[in-house]
Amino acid sequence: MIKKGSLTGLLLFGMFFGAGNLIFPPQLGLESGQNFWPAIGGFVLSGVGIAILTLIIGTLNPKGYIDEISKKIAPWFAVVYLVALYLAIGPFFAIPRTATTAFSVGIEPMLPAGSHAIWLFGFTLVYFAFAYLIALNPSKILDSIGRYLTPIFALLIVVLVVLGAAKYGSTAPQGATGEYAASAFGAGFLQGYNTLDALASVAFSVVAVTTLNQLGFKNKKEYISTIWIVGILVALGFSVLYIGLAFLGNHFPLNLANLPKGANVGASVLSSATQAIFGPMAQIFLAIMVTVTCFTTTAGLIVSTGEFFHNTFPKVSYKVYATIFTLVGFAIANLGLNAIIQYSVPALEILYPITITIVMIVMVNRFLPLSKPGMQLTIAVVTLIAFASILGRQFKLTAILNLVNALPFAQASLPWLLPALVGILLSLLLPNKQKSEAFEFEA
Repeated sequence: MIKKGSLTGLLLFGMFFGAGNLIFPPQLGLESGQNFWPAIGGFVLSGVGIAILTLIIGTLNPKGYIDEISKKIAPWFAVVYLVALYLAIGPFFAIPRTATTAFSVGIEPMLPAGSHAIWLFGFTLVYFAFAYLIALNPSKILDSIGRYLTPIFALLIVVLVVLGAAKYGSTAPQGATGEYAASAFGAGFLQGYNTLDALASVAFSVVAVTTLNQLGFKNKKEYISTIWIVGILVALGFSVLYIGLAFLGNHFPLNLANLPKGANVGASVLSSATQAIFGPMAQIFLAIMVTVTCFTTTAGLIVSTGEFFHNTFPKVSYKVYATIFTLVGFAIANLGLNAIIQYSVPALEILYPITITIVMIVMVNRFLPLSKPGMQLTIAVVTLIAFASILGRQFKLTAILNLVNALPFAQASLPWLLPALVGILLSLLLPNKQKSEAFEFEA
């Protein structure tokens, strides 16, 4: 039981730990100032809690979320939703972001001022060329590098956090800025979307089930209890790690006015804190660790996204998909880290409410029969609110914004939550009910 639990823990840890996500807690810590705790609370809830819950619920159906969504909503919606999701965790956001994170955290701090663009182009050209070659010929070497290097890197981050807390813990935080001054919890909750982990959980739940079945659980009870216990422990571990990084950002004396134009705040905190605590030469080591761990993620995402699109639309070969996604990732990466994060926000603020609502529906439907029209209506309303919120803000449509902001929990960036809960309650009453099929365990 302990061995299976340890292996399950390593699986979950490997799925959720990525160097690309480490830039967000330090930035939150610095910008939230005296509103640190509600901000990090929102971040942990969306970036860790919902992500782990999404994966756990997904492992209860070997056919994955595509089967659940097809039966509960509609097959066409499942395809559209998953295409959008894979584009988000693939070539549009995650793939280019891992490359620019490696550059911003590891390489850029060692470069002379004013040379950012040309060095980013050269770095990403080499980075994506190697990632493409690996994606065309996936091997176990890549998995082995990630399996051993990721825990080492995580341990070093923990050491950085502990030493940083001891050295800078008494330093007063800067004042809260931007949205953290107005609604710290809501701003932190939205920042947690940037981890992309809940979306990744939807995509990779089938892979997780396949891997877990290879561990040889005796029965369904042992399987489910192990998943829940280990999932909670992994969530606690990530929560501590993210809180520690955010605490470091909250107290590390980084002067924003001295940052180069276009520099990412989170990346600057990580590199500056590393040099301040371990010395200037530590930046070289940090560059190697971040680049290699980000690289394994990039290559893996090209493979998984290419395989999904080839399986869904088989008329185009995997090689063509891999080529397209590599080129798109390379082009977007050269926009820079801040630009990628900025333009990804609207898409994530649409995908995340839909994803969380799907998870709630699937979870409730395991215990209670729900009306299919009711579930369809719930998803439609949440999608409408998410689009209205984004379009109202982007195009300054005051009337629409006022309607969205009038909804409960809008100030916490959750205007869709109460309508989603009401929709699920209505699904208990409306006709044409169905219940999720019992999970069939193969010992």
